[in-house]
Amino acid sequence: MAKATARARLASIDALRGIILLAMLVDHVRETFFLHHEVDDPVAYTTPVGLYLTRMITEPCATLFVFLTGLSAWLYAQSHDLNSTRGFLFKRGLFLIMLEVTLVDFAWSGEFPARSLDLQVIWCIGVSMIILAGLLSLSRIGMLILGTVIVGGHNLLDGVTVEHQSIWYLPWAMLHERASFEFELFPDIFTSYPLLPWFGVILLGYAAGPLYASGTDSQKRISILLKISAGLFIGFVILRYLNVYGDRPWVHTGDWLQTLLSFKSATKYPPSLMFLLPSLAFGMLALAMLEKHQNSRTIQLLATYGGAPMFFYLLHLYSLKVLYLVVLHTLGPNMDGYYGFDTLSGIWLCAIVLSIALYFPTSWFARLKQRRRDLTWLRYF
Repeated sequence: MAKATARARLASIDALRGIILLAMLVDHVRETFFLHHEVDDPVAYTTPVGLYLTRMITEPCATLFVFLTGLSAWLYAQSHDLNSTRGFLFKRGLFLIMLEVTLVDFAWSGEFPARSLDLQVIWCIGVSMIILAGLLSLSRIGMLILGTVIVGGHNLLDGVTVEHQSIWYLPWAMLHERASFEFELFPDIFTSYPLLPWFGVILLGYAAGPLYASGTDSQKRISILLKISAGLFIGFVILRYLNVYGDRPWVHTGDWLQTLLSFKSATKYPPSLMFLLPSLAFGMLALAMLEKHQNSRTIQLLATYGGAPMFFYLLHLYSLKVLYLVVLHTLGPNMDGYYGFDTLSGIWLCAIVLSIALYFPTSWFARLKQRRRDLTWLRYF
């Protein structure tokens, strides 16, 4: 009975991971086959509506992936002592960093050894887990306060500048500025995911862990999640409307739709407060709704994807790389040296086909993780 209760309690978390992974798949198909229509950061309100919405629905992915990492770390800590938890977070963090600079980077660049390293979300999660391991002695309230201060206050640092020639510029960029660095003896570095705001999110995820403590009433948890979601969304709307803090100002364009698109558009690299608030609001709402309907077949299907997130992440990157190379060499380039889809429908059709094809190996691996708990290395995927 205890195992059944735990599975029901965690199904919504895995289902949300599944939604994130499938949405991420759509965005990565776009980045592979639709580069002839690049989008800015933040996404310009003049971007065609279809492309704008295709990008927007994938925006919560990174935020919620990091948040759920923190939440999962808390759940792991409930069945392990402090030193074991620290050791696991530290080793898994190192593992993720290694994956980022090897398998993940190779999947994007096709170069090994790489001439440049793009430090993206997997690197960011890895470093955040290592720092979190060192802060496990901090109280839950302490983590909640620190995470809130970082997420809510990191935009105060937007005006801080560090000279490129300074020895502090690289660590500063890794913390709060998207930048590139060239080296003579080492691969170049591009800090796509500056660490500071994402670390705030992982702290909030860890602080939210007690909501999923054993014995917590499901209806009470759903009610709390809905209230948090509403508070975050209302806070976003008010603060964004005031146009005084949290991102570059939105504009009245004279057209209601473009004005709305400008209002919603927010900076992801690094993620602004106006980017994080609606993403977290959606995540809390999704967790509540997924738990409310956790016994449906759709939720169980989504939870299968989320049961092996790192496996799916690597698998979808390499599947996309192979698919692109096959199409390019079969049909030839049609967009100035590379192959691209002519319409957005190609992105969605490709993503649907890939999601179906990747379900079967992901389901197999998720079952393997459940069946072979004696293989500790499986926990890293």
